Amino acid sequence: MSAAPERADAARNRHRILTAAARMVAAGGVERLALDEVARAADVGVGTVYRRFGDRAGLVFALLEEQDELFRARIADGPPPLGPRGAPQERLRAFLNALVDLSVEQRPLLLLAESSSPSARYRNASYAFQHTHTSGLVAELRPDADAAYLADALLAPFAPSLIDHQVRSGGFSPQRIKDGLDQLLRGLLPPGDG
Repeated sequence: MSAAPERADAARNRHRILTAAARMVAAGGVERLALDEVARAADVGVGTVYRRFGDRAGLVFALLEEQDELFRARIADGPPPLGPRGAPQERLRAFLNALVDLSVEQRPLLLLAESSSPSARYRNASYAFQHTHTSGLVAELRPDADAAYLADALLAPFAPSLIDHQVRSGGFSPQRIKDGLDQLLRGLLPPGDG
């Protein structure tokens, strides 16, 4: 049984809430993201925000999901090497590099989501997609390996608190993080594929 289609007024409210929340984050950072302030900026009742998103973490994950849909579309339909017609080793490298850029860009929201619900990262659709995509490419490259475990290992460096530590405390640039991931990939690839 499929879910009932979203009512037009509910869709409008969802759009208004997400637009207001995105503007607030852009203007003042995630610290300003209080549900009552979002409701006021979206011109909806605070109960509407709570019913729709549950809590601040739910709202943050909804903001991230909107951006993640665009990222998944680039992987599913975009040009190589990120898109589907590239060689697996090139696709995996391009995917991890693009994920670095996305993680650094979304760092404040990801940190807020992680602090609100540390294990939620592994239960949401974004991580499921990243894991499935990574393990599929690893399985193509290394049919003899435990692709599911290696996918988790390759995605572990994207923990929001680690990315934040590297960027803020370590002064790592996105390129330095990408270079480190390239070193990990060279250890994973069969001889002659690096």
